[in-house]
Amino acid sequence: MKKIVFLIILVGVLILGAYGALTHYDNHFKYGRMWETPSVRPHEEPLPIMESGVVPFMGGEIIYRETPGEELKSPLAKGNPKDIELGKIEYFTFCAQCHGKYHDGNGTVGQSFYPLPTDLRSEKVQSHPEGILFQAISYGVQGGRQPALASTIRVLERWRIIAYVKSLGIRETQKPIKSEKPPEPAKK
Repeated sequence: MKKIVFLIILVGVLILGAYGALTHYDNHFKYGRMWETPSVRPHEEPLPIMESGVVPFMGGEIIYRETPGEELKSPLAKGNPKDIELGKIEYFTFCAQCHGKYHDGNGTVGQSFYPLPTDLRSEKVQSHPEGILFQAISYGVQGGRQPALASTIRVLERWRIIAYVKSLGIRETQKPIKSEKPPEPAKK
């Protein structure tokens, strides 16, 4: 019995000693195991250095951020029913929680904000160029509650949401009648 207890204690001391040595090595020596990892592994070639001014083939997100909103144009055909329908689906996936199913800023989450999120059918929003709306969705509104959604919503989906919102038109003065089904986009 004493031999078994002695063996267990000996194994425990050896394990703790090895752990302590490795920890000391990692924490106190300049070149511990995890201080420097090779960025180029053996038998790999480093990535070529890009020339300045090189732009990704599809343009890249940086172009949308750097271009003034007034100059940005939607790549979608204006009034395409398929894009508007897809934009409606994407609106109810990403935007309706704050802006509401009636686009009035009274969504499930939005009604807890003060002031309420923007009414997307207001004259102010409907008169903005598409590029301004794209940048507001993508990078947020400074001083507002609109979060930056560029990392959440893909570029084409953002343009479809804008097409859907623009298709709604300016809200008439009376509030919509509450129903279970969200309103259909305005026909042109």
